[in-house]
Amino acid sequence: MTGRRRIPSTVLPRSLVRPARAGALAAGALAACSALLAGCGIVPGVAQGSEDDTITVMTWAPENTGATNKPGMPAFAEAYGRWVNDHGGIDGRRLKVLTCNERDDAVAAARCARRAVAENAVAVVGSYSQHGDAFLPTLEAAGIPYIGGYGLTHDEFTSPLSYPVNGGQPALLAGLGRTLADACGPVALVRPDTIAGDQLPPLLDSGLAAGGHDPAGDLRAAEAATSYGDAAERALEHAAGGAGEKGCVVPALGDRTGTFMDSFRRARGDHPEVRTATVLGSVDQTVLDASGGASGPYEGAYVTGWYPEAGDARWKPMKEVIRAEAFGDNRIDPADAGVQTTWIAYTVFRQAVESLGDGEVTADSLTGALDGGLKISTGNLTPTLRWKFQDTLASIGLPRLVNANVTLQQVEKGRLVSAADGFTDVTATLKDAAL
Repeated sequence: MTGRRRIPSTVLPRSLVRPARAGALAAGALAACSALLAGCGIVPGVAQGSEDDTITVMTWAPENTGATNKPGMPAFAEAYGRWVNDHGGIDGRRLKVLTCNERDDAVAAARCARRAVAENAVAVVGSYSQHGDAFLPTLEAAGIPYIGGYGLTHDEFTSPLSYPVNGGQPALLAGLGRTLADACGPVALVRPDTIAGDQLPPLLDSGLAAGGHDPAGDLRAAEAATSYGDAAERALEHAAGGAGEKGCVVPALGDRTGTFMDSFRRARGDHPEVRTATVLGSVDQTVLDASGGASGPYEGAYVTGWYPEAGDARWKPMKEVIRAEAFGDNRIDPADAGVQTTWIAYTVFRQAVESLGDGEVTADSLTGALDGGLKISTGNLTPTLRWKFQDTLASIGLPRLVNANVTLQQVEKGRLVSAADGFTDVTATLKDAAL
């Protein structure tokens, strides 16, 4: 991905960024409806009932691309829509779920956003895109809230209409850095050579610095490469360059992390032994299984995540939805952080709708509820969520980041298991990040 680096902007009050919704709809509805049908879908049988008692939302994510793919997120959104409607809707209102293939492309992401406007979506929920600068202006102009994005970009933590449910890459990398500061010699970060990738080194370094460790080596790699032999060699050389503690290699390449580790496995025999570590989203249990389990390159690796491990009992309600509405759908993995984020995002959306009682459910009324101090419970999968105009991390340009908790896991005998009890709050670490 290429493009001009965005300069973080000051967050404006909601009233200054949301013009009349009707004007935005009238301007783009016909063009969007004709141009965007190929990339988006509607859950069959979900949108029954009158227009007055149906709520429309959208979920998007990249599918069938040469880089990161998250088909489980829109697939789970569809299953959730069916489940809600099978159980009487949300306070009697039926849920119409639109999905869109974001294609890991800025143009496609913008098209998905325009489709959401044209279809009168009241929110975009539980979605994945690294092209926030392409779709958020469209949502902001129409006043549509972005609830529970994956937390990939700076924009998701600055837009006044973004309501993130996790700490995104900032929290994961800061938490991982703090852990590695006590466990590693030299640290090598292998990350995409993209604008989103440019934001990763200072976040990891903030955690390392909190533990008195030197900054990581910043090694850029092509986002969609089919081999990472050169990057693996450079990472091993950097990590093996110190005395004392073993060095650590941290790949943060999303779905391409597995491709990197294939190259890493072949190259590591010619170098001193090093540790590996990464963040959830780059590695999950399916990746561990595919890479050889206990005999694979991740054995012993530290992994930071946003939520409890997949086997935790707190995920039971989500798994019941999957079992009831998507049994056998191989796109939906309950251990996938994208699926988990989508579940939490729809939990937020549902409670926001329920808070309106008999009132009209619109994009404006939803953002009014969320901005008005509504507290959201997620069954202890996150702390209680509440968004303020300027939150604790506004001073470093992350005013919408309200959940800086992370969990620490480790790969033992090929399985991801908890390496520390409960959550670790990395707010203080992030405050010192040089963003």
